[in-house]
Amino acid sequence: MNNLFADRMNNVHKSFIREILKVTEDPDIISFAGGLPNPRSFPVKEIGGAVSEVLSENGEEILQYSTTEGYRPLREYIAQRYLKKGLKVDADEILITNGSQQGIDLIGKVFLNKGDKVLIENPTYLAAIQSFGLFEPEFKSVPLLEDGADMDALKKILDEDKIKLFYSVTNFQNPTGITYSKDERKI
Repeated sequence: MNNLFADRMNNVHKSFIREILKVTEDPDIISFAGGLPNPRSFPVKEIGGAVSEVLSENGEEILQYSTTEGYRPLREYIAQRYLKKGLKVDADEILITNGSQQGIDLIGKVFLNKGDKVLIENPTYLAAIQSFGLFEPEFKSVPLLEDGADMDALKKILDEDKIKLFYSVTNFQNPTGITYSKDERKI
């Protein structure tokens, strides 16, 4: 039975996020650890209206299996939004994911080999560490300052190590909430 699973599964740790979210099931505990939004802020009525509209106008098409890239009219809509901001992105260059976790997983699958060096912010999104960790990279970290990554430390790391991927969240970084300054983004 030991050879049933892929070898990399021996290195998978418990999900940090799942363990944090278990605490939220207890109504007597108010947990700030998971970063959960207030459910009262969810636009339930607006989302219900949008879903109803889409189903009534394109229900059969939207519920049918589609291409891996996602629903083409949605990709075209996104491409048009980018064009309005001055960025020419073709709908064929857009991939719809089911959230950040799927996107992070796909990046790991496409780019990472065992032992590749992945640079992450310190601190960083726990689920990103877990997702990338499945591909058995070597993690390096760069400290965060008030306006982004510590650029002196970043330059030193990049000079000393062959980094394959740098995972950073420049807007409302998780878990700190910082946003990189304009100057830090240019570096």
